Parts: sequence; structure tokens; C-alpha cells
Amino acid sequence: MIRSEISLSVNGAVLDCDVCRAGDTLTVSASVPLELEALRGVLRVYCDDTGEVLHLAMKTDGNGRFGVDVKASELCRSCADSALCYYCIELDCKSDEAPSEEVILPTRRLLLCKSPDSHAPVLCEENEGIHSFQLLVIPDGADTPHGVRGGVMYHIFVDRFYQGDEGSPRPTLRDNAVRNDDWYEGIPEHPSVRGGHLENNEFFGGTLWGVRDKLDHLASLGVTVLYLSPVFRAYSNHKYDTGDYETVDEMFGGDEALKALIEAAKVRGIRVICDGVFNHTGDDSRYFNKRGRYDALGAYQSKSSPYYPWYKFTDHPNKYASWWGIGTLPAVDSSNPDYIDYICGEDGILAKWMRLGVGGWRLDVADELDNAFLDALYARVKKEDPDAPIWGEVWEDATTKFAYGKRRRYFRGGQLDSVMNYPFRTAILDFVKYGSAEAFGSSVEDILKHYPKHATAMLMNHIGTHDTPRAITVLAGKDPQGYDNEALAHMRMTKEEYTRGVRYLSLAVLLQFSLPGIPCIYYGDEAGMQGYHDPFNRRPYPWGREDETLLSLYRTLGMTRMRHRELFANGSFVPISMGKSAVAYARENEKEELYVAINRSAEPYTLKISGAWQNILTKKHGQGDVTVAPDEGVWLYVDRR
Repeated sequence: MIRSEISLSVNGAVLDCDVCRAGDTLTVSASVPLELEALRGVLRVYCDDTGEVLHLAMKTDGNGRFGVDVKASELCRSCADSALCYYCIELDCKSDEAPSEEVILPTRRLLLCKSPDSHAPVLCEENEGIHSFQLLVIPDGADTPHGVRGGVMYHIFVDRFYQGDEGSPRPTLRDNAVRNDDWYEGIPEHPSVRGGHLENNEFFGGTLWGVRDKLDHLASLGVTVLYLSPVFRAYSNHKYDTGDYETVDEMFGGDEALKALIEAAKVRGIRVICDGVFNHTGDDSRYFNKRGRYDALGAYQSKSSPYYPWYKFTDHPNKYASWWGIGTLPAVDSSNPDYIDYICGEDGILAKWMRLGVGGWRLDVADELDNAFLDALYARVKKEDPDAPIWGEVWEDATTKFAYGKRRRYFRGGQLDSVMNYPFRTAILDFVKYGSAEAFGSSVEDILKHYPKHATAMLMNHIGTHDTPRAITVLAGKDPQGYDNEALAHMRMTKEEYTRGVRYLSLAVLLQFSLPGIPCIYYGDEAGMQGYHDPFNRRPYPWGREDETLLSLYRTLGMTRMRHRELFANGSFVPISMGKSAVAYARENEKEELYVAINRSAEPYTLKISGAWQNILTKKHGQGDVTVAPDEGVWLYVDRR
């Protein structure tokens, strides 16, 4: 393959991501080696929405440069004001073959396309396989809330966070619940094999009153967004089996506790967002009512139920669609107009809780929600509060996500503000654990290239959630392969493993807190909590037994983000090094810079800096280049004012 150059620009400014707006006029430019003797260039654009292919002739200056101007709206003329497109450039070059009587000037076709392992353009023969560049066209007015950018998010699994200070209300258990009174050493109930049946009715007693009582802890971490696991009434401890969207679970403190938490958080500048579980309900719910515990006619009980059309029965009442085949989680038809109105209507569920003070939503399994539902949800949330953010649970690249026979259009206006950033999680943990700097750079580049800037600024950058093993365990714990649940339930790191885990987690957090987006702390990571897959990653928070080294680091990084919020919210991301087991980059704007370097090689790494700097981690000041020792990382702040 022969390397070349290609660029896209709007109004003379080169695009640094593969996204433009429908009203933009794009200039596509290419430069190829003169020795190829390229005679003609054609921009070939494929619209993923419609299958249409456009061929646009490019002008040439005769010196290997080609260019064409095209209105972005022309690329999505058959699909309103947005589209997912792929493009490459066809080049007809002089051939080495002698001309024949039929062909006066023989040519050969080359393609200027994307390198298969990076975003660099390469020239190749058409039969070598085409890797087209991606281009996402978004509506002119698409944007995301600015108020949450640059902040810090904290994710709480309510039952396992805090029971509450002395004097705080202590809700009683329901008759069907089981209490585990061993807060510090108790092992969560678990099946003998992963995926086995589990009642999930064991509670440790955490409440929303308890969360309120620990808001000062969150504030010390620089938290600006508090993301709660589901809080609506449900049978289980995790609450992803909603029983009643209209009521906060009384075991968490009920509606009164949620209101009190929101009001207390607001005083500290913390926005509270809820987990919206709208793809399925519990079978034990007022809507399905399989167990007959609700005073309502549920869909399971009768086809005459007003909720019957919400579900997908193949043989009423016992055969119905459910989430991943789990019978306790009957799937909802989120395209049903009555269901959409119940959740998203003028006086629906979203409106009820946002009028109470809920400041945004994280959407569970967003790829399983119908487009019509997402459209209506977005419209309702923004009508209630234009600054309320909406994040979706998406595990892959959200711009190319294909689910249930449809290409999803999350970032193309009117659905999601941003997503949970699982690609960054994988990139961070793999780099810190294995030293794969090039893979880290490639993964980060893919997301930053493909996502709109306003979505990138709001990425939920986590390194662990209630669905994944604890980050410290991934980085330094034993490989879980070959161990059953009973072994994993009791497995803890050795002293040597834990020491390595703290060092590696510290490096991972330096990346998590400085990459574009918003770092999301999974409760207890700052305390050094361990655990394999759920429920072992959902143990109670170890109040008073935290790892002080980690806690101090999280507080330092969180408060640094608060002091320099504009830099983290809108500062450019400038790669410096992504190779030889070292990662270095800068976040910068016109006034200030933050240099980040993580060295996972066996040799010292030299980070080149001009001027004076302050080491955020050590508080020391210096000037010029910095040497980063193996398995160490730095945050160096430079004030350019």
C-alpha cells in the first residue's frame, strides 16, 4: 500500500472528527504521489441509510491534488437531515501497459481509502479490499447540555451504599425480603453457577436517606452528577424488575427520601439522575402481575388488562417475550402508543419524577428501545428541562450500532445526548494491564473520530459498573476462569496482588479522569473495593475501611477537574505518544494545558514540555522535560496565561 493524504474541511477549517452538519458545505481534498500520474479523481459516497451511492467528479491541479465541494445535505437527501455515510476516492492512473488500438491511454483504478488498522489514508488496488472512511451527517441544531460537561459522575447501587446516620429513617423490610446484617463481611446471595436462578431478594439495607447522609463524601470527590441505580418499587435488590414506575421503593425510603436527596444534592451543586428501565418490567408488577401481589388487573392475569397490549405473548399467559429469556423480566413493546404515552406523555412517568427534581436519565439497554420511544422520551425530557442529560447504555461504537435489524441513530438528533463509554473502559484496562499503548491509541481515536464533539464531551467514562467486575480485580486479581461462583465469592487478592492493583488502578484513573468526557466513579472504587462478576461486584461500601491512598488520589483528581472545569469540558485532546508501552497526551485550550503520561514499559519515558509546570499529584513545580519511571504516571499542569 502507498500512503497518501486526505482531508475534510468546512469553511476552511479542517474537521478533526468524521462528523459534519447537514447545512455544511464540505471540501474533500486529497493528495497523491506524482509518480502515480493520477488523471482523474472521483469521490465515491455510500449512504448506509438508503444504499445509494454517489459519484462526484473531483477537480485536479495536475500536481497530484484533487478536490470537490459537496453540500452535506446532498449526502442525506433521501433520509431527512442526517445520515451515516462511508466514502473513498477512486483514482484513474496511467497504466504501465502499452496502449492498444482500442485504448489510446490505458489506465488502472486505485482507491484512496482508510487503512485497515488506523485512520490513515492509503492507496490500494480495488481487489485488496476497501476500508472506507466514515462520515456522520447530523442535524444543524444538534447539541448537548453544557452544564454537566467537565464534571464528575458517581454511580450508586442504592442497597449497598449506606444505611444512614443515626436518626435517619430506617425503612422496614417487606415480607418477601431477606436481610443480610453483615455489612462489612457479608457475601451477597449467589447461584451455584453463573446465570443460575437467583431470587435477588436479599438486602443489606442501603437507602436514599443513607445516600443523602453521604453527600459530603461525594462533594469531596468533586462529584457534580449522582447516578442512582433504579429506585422505583420492585421485588429485587437491584430494581431492574420494575414493579411500579409511580412509586419510589419504600425500602429505599419512598418518594420522600428521593425528594430529600435531590434537594440536599442541589445545595452542593450535584444533579441527581435516575436509571430508566423501560425495555422490560418485572413479572411481579402492577402491569404484568404474575404473582398477584398488586391490586391491579395485570397482563398475565387477563387479556382484558389495559396493560396486555404492552407485552408480546405467543401463548397467553405463560409464553411471552422477555429480556434475554429471563421469565421474571417480561419485555415491553416500547413502540406501543399507550406505553409511550404512559412513560413520555404530558403527565407521564418522566414528567412526574422530573417535576420532583430528577435531573436526567441513564437508559438501560438503550439498543432495545424502539426509535419512536426514544424520540418521545427525548422530547419529553428536554421539554421538562432542556439541560437534563440523557445517557444510553451502549457497549459498542454508538454511531455504527446495529441492533434488532436496525442501524441505530442515537447521535443524529432527538434521541441520546451521549452513552456509557465501554470502548474507553476496555482500552484503559487493557493498556494498564498489558501495556498495549497502540491498541489504546487506536480505540480512543476511533471514538473521538466517529462521535460528534458535543456527544464526546458528555461520554460516561467508567472503568467499572454493576455489570462488570471491579476494575482493581480486573487489573491485578486472579483469572476467574476455572473457578465456580462459590470460590469467586470468597476470593480476595493477596497482599502482593492488592499492592499491584492499587498501583495499576491509580494509573487507570489518571486516564479515566483526563480523557474527553465525564469520569464516572462506580461506588467503592475509590475505596479499593474488590469483586468479580455480579453479585460480587455489588458488596456494601466499606465505610471507615477505605484505602486512603486511592481515596486521596480520587479526591485530588476530582477537585482538579473542578478548578479547571473549562479545560476538561471543552479542551482539545492532543495525542503525543501512543507506542512502546507509553501513552502521553495533552488537554489544552488557549489559557492552560494538562499533560498526561502513563509509562507501562520497562524503561523510563521522557515527556517533552516547554515552560514551567506543576505536578498535580505531588504538588511540585518544575520546568522543561519530565522523566516518567516505569509503572508511573503524571498529571502536569501548565498555565499559559
